[in-house]
Amino acid sequence: MGDEIDKAQAAKPGGDTIFGKIIRGEIPTKFIHEDSECVAFHDISPQAPVHFLVIPRKPIARLSDAADSDTSLLGHLLLVARKLAKDLKLDNGYRVTINDGADGGQTVYHVHVHVTGGRQMEWPPG
Repeated sequence: MGDEIDKAQAAKPGGDTIFGKIIRGEIPTKFIHEDSECVAFHDISPQAPVHFLVIPRKPIARLSDAADSDTSLLGHLLLVARKLAKDLKLDNGYRVTINDGADGGQTVYHVHVHVTGGRQMEWPPG
């Protein structure tokens, strides 16, 4: 847990991100969903039996930086998360998380939705 806190505190907004490289195809990734607005793929460091990310193609650094004009895009991300959770048989439930900023645990400054499931989630999360 300390490593994730350290990563979040060290991460800074600005510049290109690993997610930008994935979206552009510079880092080969097997997408579980792809459309004109977003992509989704399994997390390389899963925190639950099922852990995938839904990422907008539009580079928004933080949720707190999103504009009112991003309403439709942000809603689309959640609907894609819902569809994939159903496809992946997360029928007993799942958690949807968007980390924002250093104190929120954000380590990559490109908005992304984490979906975790396949086990009982604990509360509070951390």
